[in-house]
Amino acid sequence: MSPKKSDSASEKPATGKGRPTPKRKVAEKANVTNRLAPASTREGKKLQREQLRQQRVSTRAAYMRGEESAMPPRDRGQVKRFVRNYVDSRRSIGEYFLPIIFVVLVLTLFPIAAVQIGAIALMYAVLVIAVIDGIFLSRKIRKAVEAKFPGTSTKGLGMYAWLRSTQMRRLRAPHPQVKVGDPIN
Repeated sequence: MSPKKSDSASEKPATGKGRPTPKRKVAEKANVTNRLAPASTREGKKLQREQLRQQRVSTRAAYMRGEESAMPPRDRGQVKRFVRNYVDSRRSIGEYFLPIIFVVLVLTLFPIAAVQIGAIALMYAVLVIAVIDGIFLSRKIRKAVEAKFPGTSTKGLGMYAWLRSTQMRRLRAPHPQVKVGDPIN
């Protein structure tokens, strides 16, 4: 007597996608039809480019104003806003580093060795002071965030604050929301 085949083969769940793989030509044609079709006329293309440019400009302006919806993930959240406001409410030597480097560059053009050595010494001194300021700023930021937002991770906030403090105030993005000396919320 031969063993009877059970219906278990028909009850077995289907593996795979259940259909044959489409040919490349068919798949590419389907991808082209699913994408947004570009404007077919010159005027349409020009209008589309202008609309995209306007959208980029408005998104950039919202980002610079500090609107949460326009910010990248690295800048979002009330903790990051607090850190930005904390940094923007104080002055630091790091924000003057770039102008000092320019002065050092000009001073090294003078053919006087004492001026050149003094300029380079100034540059390294400012660099060391900026790093030390960054270390203390990082510690202060972590303590302030732990006090204001208990249970929040402070990983990376010190570096975020220090990098912002080394940027010139006018070039910070998003723009500072508080003035120097203002109390932090």
